Amino acid sequence: MVIDSAAFLIGARYMSFLHRRGFLKAGAACALSAPFFGVSGRVEVASKTLVIAYHTPLPGLDPARSPQSANPTVQSIYKALYDPYIDQNPNLSFKPGILTKWAWQLHKSRIALTIRRGALWHDGKPVTADDLAWSLVRAADPASGNPMQFAFGKMAHFQLRGDTVTVELKEFEPAMLKWLAFLTAYILPEQAFTAAGKDWDNQAIGSGPYRLDKFERNGFIRLKRFDKYWGPKPAFETVIYKFVPDPVTRVAEIESGSADITLEVPYEVYDRLRRKPGLAGVSTPVSDLGIIFLSNKGVMRDSNVRKAAAHAIDKKTLVQKVLSGYGVPVDTLQAPQYAAYDPTIKVPYDPALARQLLAASGFSPENPAKLIIQTTRGYKPKDFEMISAIVGMWRKVGIEAEVEVYDIAHHFQLLLKGELAPAAFYNWGNAIGDPSTSTGAAMLGPFAAWKSDDAERRVAALTLEQDEARRIAGYKAVDRYFAQQAYVIPLLQYVQPIVHKKHLKVTPFVAGGIVAQAVK
Repeated sequence: MVIDSAAFLIGARYMSFLHRRGFLKAGAACALSAPFFGVSGRVEVASKTLVIAYHTPLPGLDPARSPQSANPTVQSIYKALYDPYIDQNPNLSFKPGILTKWAWQLHKSRIALTIRRGALWHDGKPVTADDLAWSLVRAADPASGNPMQFAFGKMAHFQLRGDTVTVELKEFEPAMLKWLAFLTAYILPEQAFTAAGKDWDNQAIGSGPYRLDKFERNGFIRLKRFDKYWGPKPAFETVIYKFVPDPVTRVAEIESGSADITLEVPYEVYDRLRRKPGLAGVSTPVSDLGIIFLSNKGVMRDSNVRKAAAHAIDKKTLVQKVLSGYGVPVDTLQAPQYAAYDPTIKVPYDPALARQLLAASGFSPENPAKLIIQTTRGYKPKDFEMISAIVGMWRKVGIEAEVEVYDIAHHFQLLLKGELAPAAFYNWGNAIGDPSTSTGAAMLGPFAAWKSDDAERRVAALTLEQDEARRIAGYKAVDRYFAQQAYVIPLLQYVQPIVHKKHLKVTPFVAGGIVAQAVK
């Protein structure tokens, strides 16, 4: 069977413009509906139920429909309901998901994907290679709303032979196989999805370890264990993700016993809670980086101002004093776990050099360079406080920055319109660790804040490089150039704090989030 993707209106893009993700607008914490609550307001659940106070709500149950569904933070919830094409271990290494084999063929002009035998949808029907082909065709269709379509849209023709789907590519994409483990990369049931139509949020089925019981947008999702799941049996019969964007409310949830697990609480609160009787904590560096993105507008067009802004920031002090030691300073867009990480690239803290650079452009503490810096407040632990500290560091050398608070949804609205402030703080995640989804995505295409011919030219050349060693070396060279030009100011790799009841065993994942099926 051969499927010509043209029939599905699959469009191609000239470059590998890598959209990292769209985040949800943070809102007030939402309570569960009345049937879940007693008079005290606690969730009344059996001991075989796991309750997670989660910091981000789901936008809906279609994992490949909108920018919000590409939020890395919600992927751990989708993975409870759906099978990813390729799964990941806690350390970001790859392992089979619904695919048991995946490989390049014919000089990397096509890929071969083998579906798992014996997997079942939650309605008891078998997962087939036809479902795999349909899911990929839908992901590649511009009309589907998939925010990762620019990557999946490079798939052209789909040939089915037994359990294997062979996909021809319209153009080379170096991270194509890795994309099958990343955002929106889940298999869906063609017949059930088509029959449900707009009611998918109430009728969603997958092939993952849990099946849908009830979903209330901005409230919660309740999942039931799928006993016919092909993989390991989860420990809990029921999992409830309560959507609680407010960190103060999440702390109250775990302290009151209403939740069994929560995450992304302030670090000083994390230290207090993990020592409290009956509670424990686990933390690990995750694939999120805290970054100040610069736009080539205002004073940031001046290379001396950009470089001064970078050299004036004491990252070690930020981590130790503001983040209570929970963070890893970085100087490029690569975390230590990423494929193109180069520890020799350094942007040292040097306030004297910063003053010298500013003076060369006529600026000083008495006559400062003025700009606006945007930041979230409370989305990540101490985000606003960290930027406030940086503003103080800048003031000492001759940069006066006005802080403007925005939410994640507004960040992306401004980014896509090219209307971000000259400096904008954002946390960037890259769970597959490929440089094309860190440096590549951040510096080339519609989701790049800094736009210049030299930056785009250097990254674009690497999207065509088929030799992997040369590609990785090329990204390291590009990262060094960007650090020298101060086109972006990476700050740190985040550590994600998780607080849980002491009797539970919680496995942290470098990709972040809470993977319910891994909790014992």
